[in-house]
Amino acid sequence: MARYIFITGGVVSSLGKGLTSAALGALLQARGYSVRLRKLDPYLNVDPGTMSPFEHGEVFVTDDGAETDLDLGHYERFTGVAARNTDSVSSGRIYTNVLEKERRGDYLGKTIQVIPHVTNEIKDFIEIGDDEVDFMLCEIGGTVGDIEALPFFEAIRQFSQERPRGQCIFMHLTLLPFLAASGELKTKPTQHSVKELRSIGIAPDVLVCRSEHPIPDKERAKIGLFCNVRQEAVIPAYDLKSIYEAPMAYHNVGLDQAVLDAFQIAPAPKPDLSRWEDVEDRIHNAEGEVRVAVVGKYTQLEDAYKSIKEALTHGGMANRTRVKLEWVDAEPFDKEDPAPYLEGFHAILVPGGFGERGTEGKIKAAQFARERKIPYLGICLGMQMAVVEAARNVAGITDAGSEEFDHEAGETRFTPVVYHLKEWVQGNYKVKRKVSDDKGGTMRLGAYTAALTDGSKVAEVYGSETIEERHRHRYEVDTKYRQQLEDCGLVFSGMSPDGRLPEIVEWKDHPWFIGVQFHPELKSKPFDPAPLFADFVRAAKEIERLV
Repeated sequence: MARYIFITGGVVSSLGKGLTSAALGALLQARGYSVRLRKLDPYLNVDPGTMSPFEHGEVFVTDDGAETDLDLGHYERFTGVAARNTDSVSSGRIYTNVLEKERRGDYLGKTIQVIPHVTNEIKDFIEIGDDEVDFMLCEIGGTVGDIEALPFFEAIRQFSQERPRGQCIFMHLTLLPFLAASGELKTKPTQHSVKELRSIGIAPDVLVCRSEHPIPDKERAKIGLFCNVRQEAVIPAYDLKSIYEAPMAYHNVGLDQAVLDAFQIAPAPKPDLSRWEDVEDRIHNAEGEVRVAVVGKYTQLEDAYKSIKEALTHGGMANRTRVKLEWVDAEPFDKEDPAPYLEGFHAILVPGGFGERGTEGKIKAAQFARERKIPYLGICLGMQMAVVEAARNVAGITDAGSEEFDHEAGETRFTPVVYHLKEWVQGNYKVKRKVSDDKGGTMRLGAYTAALTDGSKVAEVYGSETIEERHRHRYEVDTKYRQQLEDCGLVFSGMSPDGRLPEIVEWKDHPWFIGVQFHPELKSKPFDPAPLFADFVRAAKEIERLV
């Protein structure tokens, strides 16, 4: 039976609960324990799949096709444990399940209430896979005091009471603001946050205090006294240059030891931190630097491309090279020459996205990379725009475009070299879709196999002719134009096993130009970089040496 660690937040949002949870999971692994991390989000969306990236950042997709919070990306990157659809739940999904059960008559005529029906549903979710791991870390989204989060707090309070004593602990993350005028760290917001938590029946065992300034021992003692927490369990959390410093930083201030002490695990196994020592070494002792342009439409919010940013960092680690990533908004050069925006970069990456806005700029970025022989990695929409560029400027299909943009505009303007995907094979089943289907959960989601062409660049990069990567798309390049494009030099070097869906394209006369329909960034880790990103940075390094 697993031990449970419930991670909550207070004072303000965006303090880094997800990162702290991931780092703690990594530290417990370093001591030989198995872990799984979960996220419970209070918002009423069933999942983040239909949210704008400006609202919620990127959508992280699991192998089994769940569209989840970006914190699950942190969990995977730090622990290497593949997330599942049972590792992310929202209020929307909980209420949907409860109402479906009510309609089926599962509650036998009972009056449906938040307590016990909603809280029971949350508890049932929390204990899925209870017998698989040593520690289950459950992060509660939002902050203490949020109205929509109350059922989750009540559920974890009940859960801890129903389990044997010593099997659940609570970790609370707060902020210690610094008042420059008086030169003081203020502990009162943390005291009030813990008071709010205690008022709903939860007493934290470990306090993690974010601060931009050193926290003196006397302030830690004061926090411990007023919040009824042992001083050694008041853990300082300071700003770091890299998120990958977090496991070592938290270990050095005793977070993992405080957690094990709260469970009364003694003597605790000694940690093997060699993996994270190597990661830190690769970050701090990089040799050289490459500049990579990420040409997208959500560049004002970096979290919209969180996994891409991290995968580029991992690619840099693999090559012991610092990657200077620069966000380039595609929209300004929809109708302008992209050269002033893109000259000086050693590589160009065009990520996924939805909608027509900014796509002409992405097409021009693909053309710039093709003509200038600059390494290019197109992901999802980035691959589709590279195909459109090839069709227009090389294959002579001057009005080539995507059916997505025609559907958006409500009129036919393009020859659809990219079309709406109406069916595909998933395992032993055939999935069918219509344009009129609901948006939520209807894309081609999750891990699918691709067969790579022997002798292709991408087969060389992966060192294999069969790969499995995660997808999130409802539009696909039409194989009707394959021969015409291949005659011009754009090779379809990866296909679905049935040969119907293009997965990868590459220019055969280009040093490094690859477009992929999947999202390789989602499986990249600092200690196991995605092959495409590692080789993409290597190719950028070659360009940097030539400049």
